[in-house]
Amino acid sequence: MPDIAALACALPKAELHLHIEGTLEPELAFELARRHGVTLPWRDVDALRAAYDFSDLQSFLDLYYAGADVLRTRDDFRDLTWAYLQRARADNVRHAEIFFDPQTHTARGVPMVEIIEGIHGALLRGERELGISFRLILSFLRHLPESDALATLEQARPFLDRIHGVGLDSSERGHPPSKFRQVFAQCRELGLPVVAHAGEEGPPSYIEEALDLLQARRIDHGVRAVESEVLLDRLAREQIPLTVCPLSNVRLKVYAGLEQHPLRDLLARGLKVTINSDDPAYFGGYVNANFVACVRALDLGADEVTRLARNSVEASWLDAGRRGALLDEIDAVAQDWRTAA
Repeated sequence: MPDIAALACALPKAELHLHIEGTLEPELAFELARRHGVTLPWRDVDALRAAYDFSDLQSFLDLYYAGADVLRTRDDFRDLTWAYLQRARADNVRHAEIFFDPQTHTARGVPMVEIIEGIHGALLRGERELGISFRLILSFLRHLPESDALATLEQARPFLDRIHGVGLDSSERGHPPSKFRQVFAQCRELGLPVVAHAGEEGPPSYIEEALDLLQARRIDHGVRAVESEVLLDRLAREQIPLTVCPLSNVRLKVYAGLEQHPLRDLLARGLKVTINSDDPAYFGGYVNANFVACVRALDLGADEVTRLARNSVEASWLDAGRRGALLDEIDAVAQDWRTAA
């Protein structure tokens, strides 16, 4: 039987839903804690990893924000980002569009310049040494007031030459996209494209608000669109990308198991679905682990995994030349696999 999982791993791909803080592996967390003389609330690496037993999104976020305390200097953010890029290269990620949450750090007194210079410096190195092109997306924390987001945008203005778009993440319940209409209007005036988390724990109406009020170009997660036939038809018709994170959805109890995940059904309906890792240090795997798990749980075929890889590139913010080159490479890898199979 052809090894579809091997094809999925070999295909070049883009990752479009990746929180850089969510790539903080326990080993690096303890290394950075020692660097700064910080005492973590876990005894050791194994105890921290054992704490990754989440009941919902909020239980994850509580641990996520506690762990982020070790990120304090540009060297920390550079090391964090470089570690992710090495894993991404091993997974044949050729382009990464990375979220970062400045409010998580500026609230602790970390200057914006330390965050951006550290992440951006590693991304430039990754492009130069690993061949991974990138875009950097500043995400606002939706559990905080819009006034806080507006202040964060002001802090980020000197660095807009290194920021390629803006997003909206953190606790979804009770924090609809409409809460942030003003700050996203300002971002659009600055020429920053918009993405937004919606329809993970929030209802389909949050997806509609993200599209209509924030003018989001992509929806991060979006799986609860399955509850609205009208919305599903719209997403398919307008080819609005969904940056789906299957292992994350299972670990945060959006679905009881991957077998219940609607990814294959969304793909069959013609939606531009992509596979991503979200916060892979916490959710059990980077992007290839997500592909392999979906191949096995949902019985994906070669055409489906190739379509998912192509979707990731088509949904990216790459220029036309590099996008076309990556799509040609995907087709070549898929054809070689079929020939060998």
